[in-house]
Amino acid sequence: MEFKLPLSPADLPSLGSAPTASDIIANHIREAIITGDFDEGEPIRQDDVAKLFDVSKIPVREALKRLEAEGLVEFQRNRGAVVKSISEPEIAQIFEVRAMLESSALKLSVPLMTEATFKRAEQYCDEFAQETNVARWAELNWQFHSCLYEDANRPFLMNLIRSVNDRIERYLRIQLTLSGGTGVDDREHRQILAACRKGDADEAAELLWQHITKACESLLTNIRK
Repeated sequence: MEFKLPLSPADLPSLGSAPTASDIIANHIREAIITGDFDEGEPIRQDDVAKLFDVSKIPVREALKRLEAEGLVEFQRNRGAVVKSISEPEIAQIFEVRAMLESSALKLSVPLMTEATFKRAEQYCDEFAQETNVARWAELNWQFHSCLYEDANRPFLMNLIRSVNDRIERYLRIQLTLSGGTGVDDREHRQILAACRKGDADEAAELLWQHITKACESLLTNIRK
């Protein structure tokens, strides 16, 4: 597969000290994996990436090592870096961790939520229900969920949640596509939001846990089919 990224290498000289070339390369390889431009098991050729960005192989290796730590890439003998495959048991465990982290964040956030948060979340719900592009579904799904956790003011926890979601986003897109649309997700999102509006943190967290668990079950069922 020809390696193509949305950023032109010509942009790299203007980056200055932040972000670095390895930051840019890691971000765009990550996006290519998440969107499915790279298939599971597909090699990521360091020479091609370095040539594309007009850099040495050093920042490319740094970027790939970072993606290895995130669980998106693995290094195989005689093949180099390849897009990592995730087994069904691993997918189930990742969703379980996601449910634990996100329900905890929501519990912390609900008592601190404002009307502005509710309006933002409702807007994301409306856009999600009307959207037909699966890439935007995934983006709006993240925006809805993450806006409900922000009032907790736990940046480290948010970074963990974002990392877990990045690791399985390609599967979330599959799940949304194979489940036939956004109807069930939209209804469950609005139920979670209603519990948040009531200030019932326990109910909101339980609904969220069920929502994430059902998404996992739907994904695994469709993968087996």
